[in-house]
This record gives sequence, C-alpha cells and structure tokens, in this order.
Amino acid sequence: MPTEAARPLPHAVQELPFYRAQGNEIALYEHAFRNQLPVLIKGPTGCGKTRFVQHMAARLGRPLYTVACHDDLTAADLVGRHLIGDGETRWQDGPLTRAVREGAICYLDEVVEARKDTTVVLHPLSDDRRILPIERTGEVLHAPSGFMLVVSYNPGYQNLLKGMKPSTRQRFVALRFDYPDAATETAILMGETGIEPLLAERLVNLGHALRNLKDHDLEESASTRLLVYTATLMRSGLPPVEACRAALAEPLSDDAETVEALMELVYASFA
Repeated sequence: MPTEAARPLPHAVQELPFYRAQGNEIALYEHAFRNQLPVLIKGPTGCGKTRFVQHMAARLGRPLYTVACHDDLTAADLVGRHLIGDGETRWQDGPLTRAVREGAICYLDEVVEARKDTTVVLHPLSDDRRILPIERTGEVLHAPSGFMLVVSYNPGYQNLLKGMKPSTRQRFVALRFDYPDAATETAILMGETGIEPLLAERLVNLGHALRNLKDHDLEESASTRLLVYTATLMRSGLPPVEACRAALAEPLSDDAETVEALMELVYASFA
C-alpha cells in the first residue's frame, strides 16, 4: 500500500505563502513554467526549498502535489496501483498521475531518497515528450501545459548510493539554494513570525555563529527553519534562552555536552 507521504492531497493556495526571494529564482521558475521545463532545486535542509515551491504554486494558480520521498517509495506509489475491495479490482492513481491528469505541479522533495526505479518513471516526463506511460493500465498520459515537475535534494547528503544520476540531473533546469544573508534572513523571521527587529537580528547572528560550527562539531547547520521555530516561540512569550534550547540547540545534537556548548553561544547572545 502507498505510504501517507505518497498520497498527498492537492491544494490551490488562496493566499501567497510568505517567501522572501534571495535572487532571481522567482523569474527563473516562471520562465521554466512557461516553457514547460522541469525544475531541480538543490540546497541544504531548512533553507526554504519547499516554501518556495508552495509560493510559486500559489503565484501561478496551480494545484500542488507534494511527495516526501523516502527509502521505501516505489514507482507504484507515484504512478498508482490496482486495489482490491468490495469484491472488485479498481485502479487508484498515485500523486504523479493525478498531477499529470489535472495539470498540477508535482513536487518530489528529497528525490534522491526514493528507490532507483522511481527516477526512471520521471524520464519521459522530464524531456520533450512530457508523457507518463502507465504500464499496468496501458495508458499513455500527455502532460497538459499546466503540469510541472519539480524535484529537490540536499547535495550535502549525496554519496555513491544516494546521488542523482547525471542522466537524470541533466533533464532539469537547476536552481541552487543556500541559507540567506543576514538582512534577508532577518526579514524572513520578521515576516514569518512578527518578531521584533532587534530580537530577529540577534537570533540571525546566533544562527550564523552556529553554522560556523558545522564542520567542527555538528552534522547539520542551524537552518532558517529552526530559526523561524525559535522566533515563533519567542514571539509567543517563551524566554529567548529557553526558546533557543528547545528549537535550536536540542534539535542540532543528541550529545549533551555538544548541546551545552551550543548553549554557551546562546547565553552570550541573549544573557
């Protein structure tokens, strides 16, 4: 059976989700959409890839199917399968098939986490054919102009077993994301949470200090997402030091000594 992550519901967002552009990514995405080109987004965890896709779906007025890819995700989870129930067999479309039928955007988050047979299904959709053959039903779906395929992954997690094949990667227009500069990230925290400018600036400075530790003590950087979570707790009234421990230090490490070392930076920032 498909997992819950492989059975998302489409949504057409009425209001634009907050997004602060870092460069020309909005214009590039719009050009890709108009020219029916698939898009690959590369960037670290929590830097805004998913929010960007949500923003662009609402901006373009397209329904969005989001699939969180994982080790057990199969081609059938994306395309569909026959189900048996009430004494009959019926076909159930997967999210990729539904997106093609409806002319929606299909976003495969962390696509390299999916099984290798999954990416093969994407090949005829990500070149000039723009078709989805469904072997089990004999259908060949031709993607309408409103359909768009978007995939993302974190290059920092790549290795020989978890990389995207060049033959697949070269089918996409690629955007590279990173954590925002200080001014942009401050504006993001204020726009997302309503936190006061001074607190936002201090939190962003703390985030940048924590990122400098990534190559020394941490497996992963302090993401913009974690900074937003921290700002949200602060905005709701939790003291800054407690908010930073709960939403920054503890999520970044399971090692108690490392967490306390991170908290030293927090005390220096918010004491």
